[in-house]
Amino acid sequence: MVKTIIAAALTSAAAIIAVAPQPAVAASLAGPATAALRSPDKHIAVTVREDGGMLTYAIARDGKPVLLASGLGLQLAGAGLHEDLTLVATSTPQIVEDHYQMAVGKKRDITYRANEQTYSLQNAKQQKIDITFRVSNDGVAFRYVVAEPSLPLKKLVQEHTTFALPKGSKAWLQPMSVAQTGWSNTNPSYEEHYQMDIPVGTKAPTEAGWVFPALFKAGSNWLAISEANMDGSWQASRLAADSTGGKYSIGNPMSAEVTTNGGLMAEVEGTLTSPWRLIALGSLATVTNSTLGTDLAAPAVAFDAARVKPGHASWSWAILKDDSIVYDVQKKFIDYAADMHWDYTLIDVNWDRNIGYDKIKELADYAATKNVGLILWYNSSGAWNKTEYSPKSQLLTHEQRVKEFKRVRDMGIKGLKIDFFAGDGQSVIAYYNDILRDAADAGLLVNFHGSTLPRGWSRTWPNLMTMEAIRGFEFTTFEQKDQDLMPSHAAMLPFTRNLFDPMDFTPMVFGDIPNIKRSSTNGFELATSVLYLSGIQHFADTPEGMATAPDYVKHFLQNLRISWDDSRLIDGYPGQYAVIARRAGDTWYIAGINGTGKEKTLTLDLSFVGKKQGVIFTDGDQPRSFSQRSIAAGKKIAVSVKPHGGFVIQL
Repeated sequence: MVKTIIAAALTSAAAIIAVAPQPAVAASLAGPATAALRSPDKHIAVTVREDGGMLTYAIARDGKPVLLASGLGLQLAGAGLHEDLTLVATSTPQIVEDHYQMAVGKKRDITYRANEQTYSLQNAKQQKIDITFRVSNDGVAFRYVVAEPSLPLKKLVQEHTTFALPKGSKAWLQPMSVAQTGWSNTNPSYEEHYQMDIPVGTKAPTEAGWVFPALFKAGSNWLAISEANMDGSWQASRLAADSTGGKYSIGNPMSAEVTTNGGLMAEVEGTLTSPWRLIALGSLATVTNSTLGTDLAAPAVAFDAARVKPGHASWSWAILKDDSIVYDVQKKFIDYAADMHWDYTLIDVNWDRNIGYDKIKELADYAATKNVGLILWYNSSGAWNKTEYSPKSQLLTHEQRVKEFKRVRDMGIKGLKIDFFAGDGQSVIAYYNDILRDAADAGLLVNFHGSTLPRGWSRTWPNLMTMEAIRGFEFTTFEQKDQDLMPSHAAMLPFTRNLFDPMDFTPMVFGDIPNIKRSSTNGFELATSVLYLSGIQHFADTPEGMATAPDYVKHFLQNLRISWDDSRLIDGYPGQYAVIARRAGDTWYIAGINGTGKEKTLTLDLSFVGKKQGVIFTDGDQPRSFSQRSIAAGKKIAVSVKPHGGFVIQL
């Protein structure tokens, strides 16, 4: 097996700790609060306080409260590490610096720099817990480490982390669906509509709580709460349903969110280390531009560099559904991908029944002559839902995966779309990691559907191209109400779901959707090709739909880059509109969508681009038409965006 750690999304170039960790020193407290730990630029301050046996933290930015006193601690079987605590030591603050590169994400070259400090505590039984804080210019992160030798087996009962928002704060949150509900008992899959601009403290509509990332506005500051560095030893978390008084707490997966006979909560022998709890904060641009979700993820594992190829894909199922998964239609979509200069064709459910392995090999060979790679769909599930789609139950064990992955790799298959996971229990998170590891060994790219939030996995596993975990395009083909809500929903995603992680929304349709009246313009649809981040962007339109677009739009899509060197928010407001600029080489793409039902005139400051000439593609005067005109950067420009419309500027 070739295992090359490379620098283009494949590696954490060299994770550098600028100052080696220092041994803990006795805490010297003038009062119950420690000295504030500040960000390198001094704008963000975290204050940790031990009072009456409870440990809390608070966050301020430029002196304004972002989080009020919020709880810390863990409860383990046999050890209450959240109360009756004494702060026994703090480490000397140190600078942490990391440089790494990504092929899938907002930026290629990323530098993370933070100030770090560890607080060591013990309970009345003298059982110890360490809590490490990091404060960067774009936010705060912390995690728990329990190495207590009196507990050789460490079983998590409950995490006691809270996030207390100031009075009057607002929230943009997606409800978590209840486990074992929905089609064929496939929930939860992070596929609900967001509740936008609601008062903090609003109770979740279900007992399952709210998903990450959770977006808030506290005064003039925005903050996004999530987690990172999920190695399979810990369950994925969420915010609990009850947040009375604006105090949100960490919630657990529901009992059904496990693999067959698998574990729900973290349980390890030796040292127990939690994921990082992260809070990106600052202006909306600071939060949207933040890379904390990958900064705090584990460095990249080894992978064959030649096989990490982000790209665009044709995909028949989005519009044509199950009946399209036949040999002749898939050959047509391979030709479509080749004509569009796209890299992949995704062959979806039941290909093993409708086409078969031998004919798939023929299609893979044919696609190779067109410089197109094939991606095959798999059903991840065993007994934890009622899905019938196949191939099913072929990936449940390491031995099964090694055999199947070798078989399809030898057929010339480039990647896998793996669907229908059980939720967020520890055993399911371990299952994701095991699949990614075995796929990496086989040199296969991965796309997870019916899935959880990636939480930084695209850094740790370079072969992970994208994940669903969103109420994506497919829902807008099922019911008109989802289509009608789509524009505002789409305008939420750059600020939440797609904030840190790749997202397989499967965007862009210029043609008709059977039995559905489209709510978006063609300019809106084109903008999503740039606005959304996905290592493989699976475009939903058919060859017939693409044929309705003018040649200049087709040429744009034939030459559109998929891997970005830089990104930045230009303007926007969650759920209303979003304008984001992305750079590939020396070319900038600025994409904007209007999620509202009223025309917007935006004044965009593009001076950062320099004096460049380019073109803007936007909506024409007729329904579903395009227009283009020349445009010059280096100054502020005005752009009118139609209701549910959009644009792309290429400079």
